[in-house]
Amino acid sequence: MDEALTQDAAGQAPRTGASVTLEDVARVAGVTAMTVSRALNRPELVRSETQKRVIEAVRKTGYVPNMLASGLTSNRSRLVALLLPTIATSIFTDMVQALMHTLSASGYETLLGLTEYSSMREEELVRTLLGRRPDGIVLTGTDHTDLTLERLSQANVPIVEIWDLTDKPIDMLVGFSHEALGSAVARHLMEKGYKRFGVVSADDPRGLRRSHAVINELQKHSASPIPLEVLPAPATLQTGREGLTRMLEAGLPEVIVCSTDTLAQGILAEAASRSLRIPEDIAVMGFGDLSTAAHVYPALSTVRVDGAAIGKTAAEALLGRFGARESASSAPVRVDTGFSIIDRASA
Repeated sequence: MDEALTQDAAGQAPRTGASVTLEDVARVAGVTAMTVSRALNRPELVRSETQKRVIEAVRKTGYVPNMLASGLTSNRSRLVALLLPTIATSIFTDMVQALMHTLSASGYETLLGLTEYSSMREEELVRTLLGRRPDGIVLTGTDHTDLTLERLSQANVPIVEIWDLTDKPIDMLVGFSHEALGSAVARHLMEKGYKRFGVVSADDPRGLRRSHAVINELQKHSASPIPLEVLPAPATLQTGREGLTRMLEAGLPEVIVCSTDTLAQGILAEAASRSLRIPEDIAVMGFGDLSTAAHVYPALSTVRVDGAAIGKTAAEALLGRFGARESASSAPVRVDTGFSIIDRASA
């Protein structure tokens, strides 16, 4: 860039730091303040070469946009809130990365809140976040308190519920059926010849729904009781090991169905410590197809859900709604991303 463009009208280098204005950046970039605003807020509307000049000018000046003032002017915060149960497990990693990447490419940033599997904690977070005026909110799951539902219905903010399906979504919905998944796993394992089952679940609402769906499907075909061990959430390898210990106290089943891969891998570790052969003495089935599932020994049979597709679809649904704000109505978004049963050596 021509050095002349980096000086103001008096021939002095532009200010740097918090006092830098949009006009200072424009002078350095050799463009108008309007172009700088577009490059920062609607980069898809600006030529790539101009975008590079603006970004370089921002770097040189240390310009920090006043997002509060910008939000008051445009009635947009350029922020999307994402509420997750936990970051202690990698089950949500692909979803979070895809959602944030898709939003970031259109100039939106993501605020992350942790509900700790508590609907009351979610209620508190929603109250706080609405005060920050996010442009959209992504909620993990469809179980909410009445007050959360009331606040969201009054907020006039686009909402996407993910990682679940329901007949009565708040707004938009992207996920899969935990009940259908649990039933499919039960049928799959019965078709493989297993007859004595045990179920180990973390104490989270979606994991329990999958687990109860497994049990309900099995009980359609057998009068034998199906033992269920419920362990604290979030799941860890240690709680998985404890799950097998508890299960063995009730007798050795042929196969244990787990609500997460983490629990399943804990069970594999405890079985190895007890010299139990997998799957000859006991088979194990997980959920989530974590990056480690194919590489433990023996490789873990599990259920794969497309977290990246959930995140990308949810982000695109929000972006579509943002672009249609002036429209009288928007088409409803109801996406079932499905699941796949992955057969490996453990079951």
